[in-house]
Amino acid sequence: MNTQRILLVEDEPKVSAFIKKGLEENFFEVEIAPDGKLGKSMVLSKNYDLVILDINIPEINGLQLCKIIRENNHNIPIMMLTALGG
Repeated sequence: MNTQRILLVEDEPKVSAFIKKGLEENFFEVEIAPDGKLGKSMVLSKNYDLVILDINIPEINGLQLCKIIRENNHNIPIMMLTALGG
């Protein structure tokens, strides 16, 4: 069985730890980037099966990082996280 690799770009340690724990309990391999700059470096240099992006992250926000990923011809699935109400 191949382990699915997920990149989680999230700057809140408690949130990222909670998400990582849940995913790893379901046999996913999870790497965390605490900001968009590191997330960009990681996603452009490694292969992931899914990227989970928080919208409000430091350095490069989640929407900008999503655009960068797409501009670099990465067709990887992306899930966006937000705590925004509207």
